Amino acid sequence: MKRISLFLCLATILGLASCYKLDTEPYSQVSAPTFWQNEDQALAGVLGVYSDLQNDNTFGLQFNYDGLTDIGLGYDGAGLGDIIAGTFTDRTSLVVSRWQSGYDLIQRSNHAISQIQKMDLDEGVKNVFLGELRFLRGLMYFQLTNLFGDLPIYDESVDLNVEFSSLNNPRATQEELYAFIHADLDFATANLPVSYEVKHYGRVTKGAAFALRGKVNLYQKKWTDAIADFEEIVYNKGNNYGYVLAEDYASLFTMEGDQQPEMIFAIQNLGGTGFPNGMPLAFYLGTRSTFGSCWNSVMPSTRLADSYENIDGSPFDWNKHYPNFNQDNAVKKEALMATQNAGTLTHVPDTAKIRQIYQGRDPRMNQSIIVPYSFYLGWNANAERSMQFVLATGVNENFGQIRNNRGWLTYLWRKFVPEGDMNGALTNRADTPINFPLIRLADVLLMLSEAYNETGQLDKAIAELNKVRMRSTMPGLNSGPSFLSVTNKTEMQRRIRHERSVELAGEGLRYFDLKRWEALDEVSSGYIEKSIVGDNLVTRGYQARHRLWPVPGQEREMNSNLTQNAGW
Repeated sequence: MKRISLFLCLATILGLASCYKLDTEPYSQVSAPTFWQNEDQALAGVLGVYSDLQNDNTFGLQFNYDGLTDIGLGYDGAGLGDIIAGTFTDRTSLVVSRWQSGYDLIQRSNHAISQIQKMDLDEGVKNVFLGELRFLRGLMYFQLTNLFGDLPIYDESVDLNVEFSSLNNPRATQEELYAFIHADLDFATANLPVSYEVKHYGRVTKGAAFALRGKVNLYQKKWTDAIADFEEIVYNKGNNYGYVLAEDYASLFTMEGDQQPEMIFAIQNLGGTGFPNGMPLAFYLGTRSTFGSCWNSVMPSTRLADSYENIDGSPFDWNKHYPNFNQDNAVKKEALMATQNAGTLTHVPDTAKIRQIYQGRDPRMNQSIIVPYSFYLGWNANAERSMQFVLATGVNENFGQIRNNRGWLTYLWRKFVPEGDMNGALTNRADTPINFPLIRLADVLLMLSEAYNETGQLDKAIAELNKVRMRSTMPGLNSGPSFLSVTNKTEMQRRIRHERSVELAGEGLRYFDLKRWEALDEVSSGYIEKSIVGDNLVTRGYQARHRLWPVPGQEREMNSNLTQNAGW
């Protein structure tokens, strides 16, 4: 049965709308004398901030950032089409919304912090609430600074009821911002518990605070500090955190497996009749064959698919299966495409060979994406139906086939996409009840591997990365064949970058990785994304100035102290 979690508590709280309205601006109802009177109301205020994580423009569409990289592509607003094309400006709605929604979450955190600080609560209970809020505030500032660079800092001393129209702080420097984020996370690591009782599953823990602080240190290239934070939870230095890699990679992205001890901090998503409260995973990662007939605005790229190694760890190469495949689109189409007439296939390629090719790859490939001529349990005519991904024109879910919304012959996401109606748990295509990880142990192990590598500890770096590979039955580095050999820091950097791309695909982390590695240009500038059979789909319009998004024009008009990023 689905977990009992903090958002089940939130469901109850939302029923108390007369005393606590989550979408009030400038939050006057939340600050009314009738609220912030006892521990239950303090918890309600904290959970109201958690609920903002699901906002499309905070972390609710976190997965769509992969479309800005070599492992994904997309179109329209949900797929970040304007960012991909390079046509966005400081007035583009998604740019404006990312800034505004991020600061909404920050201001909610600030308001709750200021109110709880004044409450007559047990000091330990109060500090847990404050630790959660400061974690969430630090998380949001960290996300925003990775998008926009320098930012104005507002803390709990700001009273929105008084200062709502006069927030005119200038942009703080990166040094000042990171100091502020560290102060929040230092408080969180000191005051949060290792775990909660079951009904509060999903609230921020001490381990999550260490993991996020380690990530912040990693982004700052403070390798030694990052190692200390990651080792704390990987090796249980100060507490028994209990984090363990899941035995089954695919299970992490289903409703049944979303409380596994690999999850360090995840957005809690609920479904069902009466209170759907999830992220639009089906809506934007699914297809017309998914429950509710959805939109695959975000798709895995052909580059990602081709990067999955063979099962023995050797590089994959289509030319070894079909001579001249990589150079000739006609060869691709002859090898892979079918033809059909009104649902009747009139020509079918050698699907047994195609399936053998795909099955001979890193298992995470078939667990993460839908590959040609594989099957997926979809939804059609208000019932579950087995659907096949056929590479042909005119495919349709009514024929039992998986249709790309644009008619593109692209790979499709299996990861996070619900099957059928999830045994009744899925009632709204915009609210998928699968938890979405923001930090999980595999991510931490790969970050620890990176920090070890950057400090000359190659053997330790290999050991941590191999834990992630071997969970998915992939052979470890330096385990025999020459193609698995790693002898120096540069080779290991390449391995870490590959491993993060295939392990964390669909989780929205690749964009921020490439930015900090200063590698966005090499995978994006002028690149034409192609279909499985070589058709041109999307031309990337990346420019050097795009590494930082522009400060929204509306914000600069309201606050004349805000400067603009270079090139905008």
